[in-house]
Amino acid sequence: MRTITTTDELASFCQDAAKRHYVTVDTEFLRERTYYSKLCLIQLAYRDENGEDAVLVDPLVDDLSLAPLYDLFRDEGCVKVFHAARQDLEIFFVDAGVIPAPLFDTQVAAMVCGFGEQAGYETLVRKIAKADLDKSSRFTDWSRRPLTDAQAKYALADVTHLRDIYEYLSARLQKTGRSKWVAEEMAVLNDPETYRVDPDEAWRRVKTRTNSGKFLAIVRELARFREAYAQERNVPRNRVFKDDALIELASTKPQNEKDLGRSRLLLREARRGDIAEGILKSIKAGLSVAPDDMPKIANARTKLQVNPALADMLRVLLKAKTDEFDVAPKLIAAAADLDALAAGERDVQALKGWRKEVFGNDALRLCDGEVGLAVKGQKVVTVSL
Repeated sequence: MRTITTTDELASFCQDAAKRHYVTVDTEFLRERTYYSKLCLIQLAYRDENGEDAVLVDPLVDDLSLAPLYDLFRDEGCVKVFHAARQDLEIFFVDAGVIPAPLFDTQVAAMVCGFGEQAGYETLVRKIAKADLDKSSRFTDWSRRPLTDAQAKYALADVTHLRDIYEYLSARLQKTGRSKWVAEEMAVLNDPETYRVDPDEAWRRVKTRTNSGKFLAIVRELARFREAYAQERNVPRNRVFKDDALIELASTKPQNEKDLGRSRLLLREARRGDIAEGILKSIKAGLSVAPDDMPKIANARTKLQVNPALADMLRVLLKAKTDEFDVAPKLIAAAADLDALAAGERDVQALKGWRKEVFGNDALRLCDGEVGLAVKGQKVVTVSL
């Protein structure tokens, strides 16, 4: 097990990797005490007819530059393979504004290839690589040095078995003609906006029980302050104040620190100082928002006039299509999307790209009364009306 601790070593490995068709990548990080993930370890591996190699890269070593790795990420002649890449990619984007390309996510590919919804790495290792993983080091502190042999072995397994998984899934996609499906799914991961958190939009993640514009205006201002404060100081947003405290503040509308002291849910540290000042300013700003500028929850699904019988038929059609194509149902359409279709909505993912070919076209025909559903043997099929 080789650990890279110098920039020259990393450059040498990345130069070799760039000559290969693909390189597998994984990271270990911590995020419990920070807003942004703290990168603690990088794992890299490749294989071709000329041999194979796998290394650990220690980003916590002083003077180690990740520039050679980022050059490899920009090299479009080498596919960068991840499993469940979202968090890994966010780390690299925040650090250097880099998104690896071309990109291949084996979790997405596995869903396209019939391995179920959110196929876990351990499952794919067992089914494809025919191996077992020792997960005992999964929740260890990756920032502590030196790493134990068990930690190093666990970390390397996340990229060595990934070679077998990628080669199998890539070949299967080529055989079934579904490579373009995965390519479409990579669009979200390739979009820089996926990794940017705009404080102005943070309020949309807060779950409320009201659509009142006045209430949501205060929620928006509180969420904006919390997100900006957490980003600036690199602390988890819940360490500033939690969602339940935010909702309480939007309801009670405290006007001064004495009022804040009566809060049941606000952390003690948030009742004074910079956080308290920010809360009070946010509430004041929310209360002064003009009616035309108040936030609105667009197309609230709770208000859709859903045809329940049609929604049930769409669920049956989805099951039939996912059985026919051996694709995870969730990858094609969420339950909320089916309800939206049954209510007449047409701006849903199920009607775009490859999903439309597999499911969307027949779903529209079903909604328009052009086809019905029938049982034929063990299968559900569409019949023209």
